[in-house]
Amino acid sequence: MRNQTPVAAGLSISESKRKVDRGRWVWPISRGDWHRWDRQPIRRALAPESPGPHFPPFSVTPGAAAAELGSSGAALLSRPLLRPLLRTRGAWPVMASSGCEDLRGQEEESFLYFAYGSNLLTERIQLRNPSAAFCCVARLQDFKLDFGNFQGKTSETWHGGIATIFQSPGDEVWGVVWKMNKSNLSSLDKQEGVNSGTYAPMEINVYTQEGKKITCRSYQMRNYESAPPSPQYKKVICMGAKENGLPLEYQKKLNAIEPNDYRGKVSEEIEDIIKSKETNTH
Repeated sequence: MRNQTPVAAGLSISESKRKVDRGRWVWPISRGDWHRWDRQPIRRALAPESPGPHFPPFSVTPGAAAAELGSSGAALLSRPLLRPLLRTRGAWPVMASSGCEDLRGQEEESFLYFAYGSNLLTERIQLRNPSAAFCCVARLQDFKLDFGNFQGKTSETWHGGIATIFQSPGDEVWGVVWKMNKSNLSSLDKQEGVNSGTYAPMEINVYTQEGKKITCRSYQMRNYESAPPSPQYKKVICMGAKENGLPLEYQKKLNAIEPNDYRGKVSEEIEDIIKSKETNTH
């Protein structure tokens, strides 16, 4: 979902700048403002309480943005924090195509992975799989999200149930499609416990928000007993869902999940990620 850049509809980037200069909109459109993209005034400007005449829909081509802002400035709009802000306030344009189409001509080097659990969060998936790049938000039809312990044994990493999916006609699971280099396939399988038999890889068809079907790799837990997740595991999933702009109704369902009563800590690197995300969002 990175192939357009939000700028006021009906205005060129330069015209939008003049609007900013006149003080009608506060919008980080000049090169000098990009390094301040995550500050509160900028975030408030991106996500006002209600869109209005001073915050119209957006549509500008990435080429125009790159020409005006430079590639680094245009690329900044793909940062995780901006995606949900723009989508939830109606400022993210409907895409004619998703970033997943970048895979064409690179099939031998890349693959698409559908994440629905802790790997929804950018920092989490990139811990072991640095090539993971956001492709799009997508829906897996006729499946349902569940949490469980493999063979009834509580995860030593997460101290609670971990996410899986099972077939359930009429239900749906939302997640993120990541484009990954095949050099990370073994690290992803290892993270998912394929060698130990915890998860089995599977090929699934998911649908983008524009209705396009995409074939992805995903994973399903084998032989598990349902169990609630730890507070940290739930938090990572909810953070990832918010970061990437999953549908709000689905986010509400995730937030409503009752965690177990684990009060200890998980791994230091995961605790650091949670702490960093909480700091950046307050």
